[in-house]
Amino acid sequence: MLSAYSNSLKIPELRRRILFTLGAIVLVRLICTTPVPGVDAAKLALMAKDMDGGGVFSMLNLFSGGALAKFAVAALGIMPYISASIIMQLLTPVLPQLEKLAREGDSGRQKISQYTRYLTLAICVIQGSMLAKALESPAALKSMGFTGDSPVINPGFAFIMATTLFITTGTIFLMWLGEQITERGIGNGGSIIITVGIIESLPSAIIKMYHLVVAGGGQGTQNFTVVHAALLLGLFFVICAATVAITQAMRKVPVKYARATMGGRSGSVGQTSYMPLRVNFSGVMPLIFSSSVLMFPPLLFRIIPYTRDHGWEQYFSPSSACYFAMEGVLIIMFAYFWVANQFNPIQIADDLQKNGGYIPGVRPGQPTAEFLDRSMTRITFAGAMFLVALAIIPALIANYFTNNDYNLAQFFGGTTMLIMVGVMLDTMRQVEAYLLSNHYDGFLSKGHLRSRKS
Repeated sequence: MLSAYSNSLKIPELRRRILFTLGAIVLVRLICTTPVPGVDAAKLALMAKDMDGGGVFSMLNLFSGGALAKFAVAALGIMPYISASIIMQLLTPVLPQLEKLAREGDSGRQKISQYTRYLTLAICVIQGSMLAKALESPAALKSMGFTGDSPVINPGFAFIMATTLFITTGTIFLMWLGEQITERGIGNGGSIIITVGIIESLPSAIIKMYHLVVAGGGQGTQNFTVVHAALLLGLFFVICAATVAITQAMRKVPVKYARATMGGRSGSVGQTSYMPLRVNFSGVMPLIFSSSVLMFPPLLFRIIPYTRDHGWEQYFSPSSACYFAMEGVLIIMFAYFWVANQFNPIQIADDLQKNGGYIPGVRPGQPTAEFLDRSMTRITFAGAMFLVALAIIPALIANYFTNNDYNLAQFFGGTTMLIMVGVMLDTMRQVEAYLLSNHYDGFLSKGHLRSRKS
């Protein structure tokens, strides 16, 4: 496996793609640390401390690679583009016009990509202006849980317009870089940008764990010692291995294709293949959807006087049992919702029948569609339950080990773990495809191919 890293640089095209991706990552980190003009850095640093307690801004800051805490040009990160892409994916099977474009091949997909960019621009303008308006209003900051004064030096219409322009430009530039990475680099550009932003927080998380060992205090432990830190690291590797296993897990449904014999007659025995039904078919989407839904009620409850006085936001605290229950139910619902929108057993059964394929022991047509639907329903439940466990683990660790530091606990599960594992596996598969095509051992191969010149 170690030789695969050096072999990656021996292939000219792969070397160019890797270097292009690394250069794009440098640009991403540069705009994530370039602050927006007109903001007091000292007051902004005080606000950043309030983001360590979890919630909306903690997750957004994590996905933006710390750009939100610095109020950088890329404060929104690439999430508006991801949100626009998800919206377009959900609308495609619903709107006949988009579904028709999706079936037109490359020209239709280019048109959908253009609509996605327009939607991204609209989301950036709306979110950027709201963020600028909230940042210059002390009352709005207090209602959202922040302490201290507004960090804006000269509030007013000019600040809102300039800030919206800067933030929108930063996100559009990230979107363009992501598309360039996908086309000229390695891996999916948008996913890599999010992953790099998450990994950027890893050194500070390690330092925080060291400080916990020195201070000796987690909420649920009398003394946070080196043993506790070692247990957390071991738990990290166990969760990482389980996430890899579930991400790779699938049910292989055998499929046979009849082939024509000599004389034009159709034989009953032909090529045998299989149809992969992934256990975690929906990927990270249920976690993103559920966390997004649960982000906004606490903000609303803090603004409305009646709910603020009665403390309704405590039911949406990541440490409450009510929050765990609601998150679990939403994850299961969104997992089945995503599968229902993206997996069409009727169309798959029709395609199999048209191509002369069939599942052994199942009649073609409607019985095949019912079999696929029943099989996907069962394995989706298993994948959804794993996502529920993965989402709850960070909150439990934050409550009992890391002194309510959710940024540190996020590395032990949840959305961040699933994103990192999925993106890294996808990138490794692409690199391995280049290695195997040039007769080199890959990262995931069994080593039966030895390094040799093609």
